[in-house]
Amino acid sequence: MTITYTASVATSHFGTFIKLLARWRGSIYKLMWRELVIFILAYYALSLVYRFALPPDHKRTFEKVALYCEGYNNLIPVAFVLGFYVTIILTRWWDQFNIIPWPDRFAVFVTANVHGHDDRGRLMRRSIMRYCCLSFVFTFRSICTVVKKRFPTLDHVTEAGFMNKDEQKIIEGIETPHNKYFVPLVWATSLISRARKEGRIQDDFAVKTLLDEVNQFRGQLGSLFNYDWISVPLVYTQTVTLSVYTFFLSCLMGRQFLEPDQGFKHRVDIYFPVFTVLQFIFYMGWLKVAESLINPFGEDDEDFDINSLIDRNLQVSYLIVDGMHLEHPQLIKDQYWDDVDFELPYTAASEQFKTEPHKGSAVDISVKEKDSEFMPLPSLPENQTLFSTFVEEGKNIMEDRSTPKNIPLPMQSDGSLQSRISPRAYSKKSSVQEKHFPQRQVSNMSASTTCTRSDLHNSQQISTVWSQSTLAHILDVAETEHRGCRKTLRIYLPCLTWMTKMVIQPVLKWNVLK
Repeated sequence: MTITYTASVATSHFGTFIKLLARWRGSIYKLMWRELVIFILAYYALSLVYRFALPPDHKRTFEKVALYCEGYNNLIPVAFVLGFYVTIILTRWWDQFNIIPWPDRFAVFVTANVHGHDDRGRLMRRSIMRYCCLSFVFTFRSICTVVKKRFPTLDHVTEAGFMNKDEQKIIEGIETPHNKYFVPLVWATSLISRARKEGRIQDDFAVKTLLDEVNQFRGQLGSLFNYDWISVPLVYTQTVTLSVYTFFLSCLMGRQFLEPDQGFKHRVDIYFPVFTVLQFIFYMGWLKVAESLINPFGEDDEDFDINSLIDRNLQVSYLIVDGMHLEHPQLIKDQYWDDVDFELPYTAASEQFKTEPHKGSAVDISVKEKDSEFMPLPSLPENQTLFSTFVEEGKNIMEDRSTPKNIPLPMQSDGSLQSRISPRAYSKKSSVQEKHFPQRQVSNMSASTTCTRSDLHNSQQISTVWSQSTLAHILDVAETEHRGCRKTLRIYLPCLTWMTKMVIQPVLKWNVLK
């Protein structure tokens, strides 16, 4: 089916692609020779009529029509429309090939996780893979003409060995208007669950791995079914076809040789329209390529050989899960066991292709000694005024705050604030303050801003005491030892200011109101 010429173009030399022009099977000549013959015959028919059959007055009319077609046929955007269309078709064609599921990966997982050399273990492994291949056959019987011709009925599928009579009856007994390609995969999942219950699969993770592979296999088959269901929009295909065919219909008239006695540009009578035929081959061949690749599951030369893939899948699946189950060669030391630095041999024909390993494009770049020294990092100038200005700015951030709104708080009978802060929580807060500020006790902190819990009039004063006292302590330390921590404060002081205003104050306010 698919024409392979990869070996012929493995090495580029003079005439590599020119030799491919002599091939017939899968060639552009085979695709479009009928259209080309019809076009040339129609061209010569019109030419003979113009030269020998028409009277002079009718010739003038013919010439006017020819000039009209020649002047306006270039308005048809053949190259633009056809180029986009063929790009879409090629992408779709390659995506459909890449999405065809291969059972090899699933077969490897099955032989590694479904254990047992007895007949039941073999039967489970072979049946699981047979159901996958059966689902593959069901899918391509629905979308591929060559597979449908090979297996026109379920009896043919049974005779080929993909299922037995009982399984055929079960499938025929399932009443559903939809495609039944998924039924064998459901059987495969049931066998996986039964193998787990019988202990042939060691753990649930292996079961999950097998089920994921089944679902992936089913998803790829479903994607192929979707490609067959949703085609390239018909209007696009019609637009491209009309543009190509109308262009060459106009060329039949517009490219005719006209008598030079009437003042036309033709000077030499070329009986065969060389460049018109070349243009026809390029454009019409482009369209025929899209026509051939739009459905790769047909009978064209470039369509996928699905029948041979069906045979290969079943044979390889049985070989992996049965013929090679848990078997491997004897473990022996390789010939490089004691060598770390070794070279693999080359034949005389391949010696010329031996190269040094690639180490990177920047390995050989050299840097001058004077340019390889590290530059000193920039630092702040030792300026007391600059630092004092920075510290003062930090203080102003804390002092510049709006007047808090008065919020009525529950009061006791003696006029004092009824606090909802538990003594335990308050003592815990005090211990935290003493831990982080050993030189400054809670009483000293409160002294900087005269405020006690009994005379608070709004919910923000406790957070104000805490935030201002904390920041004031840090600023005092910074003023004392500014030379060692100037750079650190430059980075962290704005963060601390933001955290105090946006985090600590709302948390303390919430505790008070609570």
